[in-house]
Amino acid sequence: MKSASRFFRTLACALALGLPALPSLGQEKPPPAGLEAAIFAGGCFWCMEPPYDVLPGVVSTTSGYTAGQTRNPTYQEVSAGRTGHTEAVRVIYDPKKVSFEKLLEVFWRNIDPTVKDRQFCDTGSHYRSGIYYLSAQQKQLAEQSRAALEKTKPFKAPIVTEILAAAEFWAAEEYHQDYYKKNPVRYKLYRNGCGRDARLEELWGKPK
Repeated sequence: MKSASRFFRTLACALALGLPALPSLGQEKPPPAGLEAAIFAGGCFWCMEPPYDVLPGVVSTTSGYTAGQTRNPTYQEVSAGRTGHTEAVRVIYDPKKVSFEKLLEVFWRNIDPTVKDRQFCDTGSHYRSGIYYLSAQQKQLAEQSRAALEKTKPFKAPIVTEILAAAEFWAAEEYHQDYYKKNPVRYKLYRNGCGRDARLEELWGKPK
């Protein structure tokens, strides 16, 4: 089933891409006044948008690429492992309505923090998990959350999720944005086949 889900995601991307290579949407602009940004990598960015989109106080989510060397990378380059990027989501939120600590809580419970260069059925450094801080406060809170989780985690394996200063974030191609809304059937087939929810329940217990 896992190999089938990887095949499905590759096929879905190929169908959306068509024959010519499509450019990414480019570098993201600073958030509007009064709003803040946060960047998280948790494997397939299709699957990291939904838990933030439903969170009160979140204004928008953007799938993209970060923590790499190549400027304006394409999906083909990133997925080939040639750029050093990881798939990530950029969350724009209103700090008066939702805290960065809450964003961190949602992040941890939607990833497998025990594996390196992998998330669920997807393997490769471009699927590594990470928190990419944009301020000294975000760094402090991210490190505190990881330390607290090491003490209270319901699983035995160590946490290997990286916490690094944010590099340039490049918005992914348009067809990747809100993929779960645009292609709900394909998205569910991929997510279920990848075993994401089963592994999350194994790590964290059933969703409350």
